[in-house]
Amino acid sequence: MDIVISPLAAADVEAVAALARRVWQHTYPGIISQEQIDYMLDQRYRAQRVNDELGMATVWWDQLTVDGQLAGFVSCLLTGTPGEMKLDKLYVDPQRQRLGIGRRLVERVVARALENACETLVLAVNKGNSNAIAAYRKQGFSIRDSVSVDIGGGFVMDDFIMARSLLAPATGPQQP
Repeated sequence: MDIVISPLAAADVEAVAALARRVWQHTYPGIISQEQIDYMLDQRYRAQRVNDELGMATVWWDQLTVDGQLAGFVSCLLTGTPGEMKLDKLYVDPQRQRLGIGRRLVERVVARALENACETLVLAVNKGNSNAIAAYRKQGFSIRDSVSVDIGGGFVMDDFIMARSLLAPATGPQQP
């Protein structure tokens, strides 16, 4: 099995949007409405928005392929808080979730954070997404806060803010 992580290129933006749609359609029904899923996908994965982010010095998009096929992607950004990086998006093809792809993408973000002298990784995850919460806990993240975020379009997301210190190696699940 040939696994490669590489920077996302503009030519790959449509494939990433299609993967995001598969992940959201697999994960979020029953957690949020189909209307909200469609709104989030339209807002976050429009080609122009992703291409704009690809041109920013403080935002990184990486893709992971398995045997030449897109299997996951991640984006991260500097938050403006000194020493902090946000893991903004991390998606794995639902049919490839048991291959360690999520772990490899988190490792990529950790490497980017350390390259940028960041001591803490943060992320937001929907409170109803118990699988993602458990997976992030296995990667050393713990719940820091609970927030309701107005994402526009008349929608509010109820999220946990999770954080991981990079000062000490992750040793397994963290308690909130």
